[in-house]
Amino acid sequence: MTVELATPRVDSIGTKAGEVWTYLNDNGPVSLSKLARELDAPRDLVMQGVGWLAREGKVEFETSNKRKIVRLCD
Repeated sequence: MTVELATPRVDSIGTKAGEVWTYLNDNGPVSLSKLARELDAPRDLVMQGVGWLAREGKVEFETSNKRKIVRLCD
């Protein structure tokens, strides 16, 4: 059995990762909740995009007042 990895879902995660990067580049650090609202996309898809960027070492996280903040790495 062959599993095809290049699915439209994987493509949409990559596209969302690009939108996340652009948002962070233009607006600076933001909470994960606000990021999902601002991008007007399903939270799970936004979080997958954030995960994509984290795996590539392009974002970092901090906790501030019980909120998770994501920012681009310097």
